[in-house]
Amino acid sequence: MATRLHPREPERVALANQPTRGHWLRYNPGVPIWLKRDDHTGSELMGNKVRKLEYLMAEAQAAQATHVITCGGEQSNHARATAFAAAQLGMQSVLLLRTDDPAAPPPPTGNILLDQLVGAQLVWITRPAWKERNALMAAQAGAIRAAGGRPYIVPEGGSNALGSWGYIRAMRELADDLAGIATPARPVTIVYACGSGGTGAGLIMGAKLLGLAARGIRVAGVNVCDDRAYFVDVISRICAEAEARWAIGANVTEADIDLVDGHVGRGYAKSRPEELATIRDVCRSDGVVLDPVYTGKAFHGVVTELAKDRERFGAAVAFIHTGGMFGVFASAETFAPVL
Repeated sequence: MATRLHPREPERVALANQPTRGHWLRYNPGVPIWLKRDDHTGSELMGNKVRKLEYLMAEAQAAQATHVITCGGEQSNHARATAFAAAQLGMQSVLLLRTDDPAAPPPPTGNILLDQLVGAQLVWITRPAWKERNALMAAQAGAIRAAGGRPYIVPEGGSNALGSWGYIRAMRELADDLAGIATPARPVTIVYACGSGGTGAGLIMGAKLLGLAARGIRVAGVNVCDDRAYFVDVISRICAEAEARWAIGANVTEADIDLVDGHVGRGYAKSRPEELATIRDVCRSDGVVLDPVYTGKAFHGVVTELAKDRERFGAAVAFIHTGGMFGVFASAETFAPVL
């Protein structure tokens, strides 16, 4: 393993291309935006999930797992990244994917095509059954054990205390990236799309461990589903679990968790025309592809907040591009009205 981030940092397996680069956007909604390119962590493994998977898959390897099980929406970036990480490490994968009608699953486009190409076993479940996803994954694990295999369950989004180490580590990159950009007199807010809480938990713990508030570096999430209260609870629990397991000393409180609510729009993975227009405009101004489920929705939230309060995020925004481009390939009809 490369240089340890913390004396109690768990083992990880190298999967991601890191550090990732960053650059300023020409697109400017009143405050300059610097983009952290975590969509460049890999090709098959692109996005933020691979940073978490480095720690989760190391634990799976240590357990000599033969199968990895996880869950997500039908175009889940996390599920696709998990399936490819498993294949690269010689494991099989089982993906529980949520859809309207499991008897008539969606066509193999975008992430679904890649899931099939890499040989993942796809288990389609209904939206009501999603509430029981942990029990359903446990049932899959039981069936694998009964057949003589050794399963390892990766939680939704890779979002638990172990996975959060991926963004505790990433925060050290960001601290270096923003040296000379953020100062106490000209603060910068790191903004991320919040969909399962693990990325946010890691960023917040990393910022506290590195004392970044004193350097003018803040952290804020734009939730793309659920609401602020839900994610304050999720992030708090992940941070508490990390303290209980490793006593890392971040000691996150609710006051440390900044969530920008009110931008879920029509709902998870459902886009409004104005969100799609923002994705189009960024693509045309900078050649950067945001996705409609996470980064595009969150970025549009930043633009909307800045229109109301130019000072909301300080002197500049450092937006983390967490990937998701494969899901765009399944969205041709969605984008058609704004093209």
